[in-house]
Amino acid sequence: MYELLKIRYERNFVRKDQLQRYVILGKITQEQYLDIVGEKQEVEKEV
Repeated sequence: MYELLKIRYERNFVRKDQLQRYVILGKITQEQYLDIVGEKQEVEKEV
């Protein structure tokens, strides 16, 4: 999932807010999110 999302983000098929949703859903980790977008940003988990 990580590699696919990374490619899609680089091609502008996926936005940052969509990647944040994948973190919340547990599909990628916070570290993978940061690697994809290349910046630090906190993502809050939904309860």
